[in-house]
Amino acid sequence: MRMEDLDAPRCVAGAADDILRTLDTFGLHSDEPVLHQSLRTAAHEETLQKLQVLGAVYPCGCTRKEIADSALHGIDGQIYPGTCHKGIPLGREARVWRVRTNNKAITFSDTLQGRITQHLESEIGDFVVKRADGLFAYQLAVVVDDSFQSITHVVRGADLLASTPRQIYLQQLLGLPTPTYMHLPVAVDMQGEKLSKQTLAQPVENNNAASTLFDALVFLRQQPPAELRLNTIEEILAWAIENWQPDKLLNFSAQVPNIKIPERH
Repeated sequence: MRMEDLDAPRCVAGAADDILRTLDTFGLHSDEPVLHQSLRTAAHEETLQKLQVLGAVYPCGCTRKEIADSALHGIDGQIYPGTCHKGIPLGREARVWRVRTNNKAITFSDTLQGRITQHLESEIGDFVVKRADGLFAYQLAVVVDDSFQSITHVVRGADLLASTPRQIYLQQLLGLPTPTYMHLPVAVDMQGEKLSKQTLAQPVENNNAASTLFDALVFLRQQPPAELRLNTIEEILAWAIENWQPDKLLNFSAQVPNIKIPERH
């Protein structure tokens, strides 16, 4: 279990404890002590220094407004135009650290989405690994901490699919293993927006966890037998593990980013 609480100013007091209580209620217990990413900054800094030694990163003095005024639009926001790629212009100070992408093409096989290819420089640009406020970017922190926790399989929403090649690129630069990835369809509302705090989606109810787990399996098209609804949380989870069929999600109405996903045959 990892609390990705890097952005301390945006963390809501008590939210981490609420998450842990909800997971426990649903029978999802961590088999190791909970890792708080906010306490891993020394490891993140050490990794940034390794990248500096490798010449894989460079300081950038550009502001967001300057990038917005000059950059092309890529698949995950604006593409950095490379202003500081060969050095910060005179009179400017470093604000962030960026990775040199060098038009590196990253290809990987997603368990559900198929073969994915992304050209980092032209589709993403030299991305930030340490922000202007001194905080480490998610892309760097997640790579460092996945390796630290010996993560072998990553199952997450398809809204993060476009960021995976950046993480794989960092893994390659640092000589770290690449996990197996599966990006699931994202649940959306009637307007096609992802269910989240930003869209005022209702939180998970803890008062009837077994029934909610059953409904989740139905939603994910796993076709649990009707009688399973009356079973215990542990029995429902055991059934789900034994009968999990990700292929049932292939034609799921979902939110998937604009990234090269070929047809599956």
